[in-house]
Amino acid sequence: MFQADYRRGTKDGDVLGVEPVVGAVQAKLLALAGKGTMLHQSHQVYLDVVFPGLPFLPRPPRWHAAEELNVKLKHFQVLVLDVVDVVISKLPRFNSSDRDDIKAMVERMKVDAAVLAERFEMAVDGFLMDARAVDLPRYLRNLNRVEREFLLVQETQVEFPDWLDVP
Repeated sequence: MFQADYRRGTKDGDVLGVEPVVGAVQAKLLALAGKGTMLHQSHQVYLDVVFPGLPFLPRPPRWHAAEELNVKLKHFQVLVLDVVDVVISKLPRFNSSDRDDIKAMVERMKVDAAVLAERFEMAVDGFLMDARAVDLPRYLRNLNRVEREFLLVQETQVEFPDWLDVP
């Protein structure tokens, strides 16, 4: 939303729930810009706070300052997730809205295939010891679909450990 001129099908903007976006700060943000607020009604986009352990992201994620927005702010600064990392974060769910978002970012030349593959492998490395590691082959299939259908490049191959029992 901050990095591409695309009207998203998704109507929320996620805020990762790390310090200081917890407790009273989280409640205040949601009261100001959460679902059903005046800001949501006037801009048709609302904030949602997600817990930091939830997103499938490379470690560390890449952040960029939202410069145009930040010059208008007094009490905090907004950082936005790198477009390639956004694509990676959409691979687990990968519903039609996620695919539309990814396709739009690719069409606007915001996604470099080599960087996407590299960042995906970094995310895999960070999740191999996670309980969700069993889902990694599905995430790879979704990445391969993006590469094949949107980026028109050769599919990334990832070798998973034997214990993951990948077919």
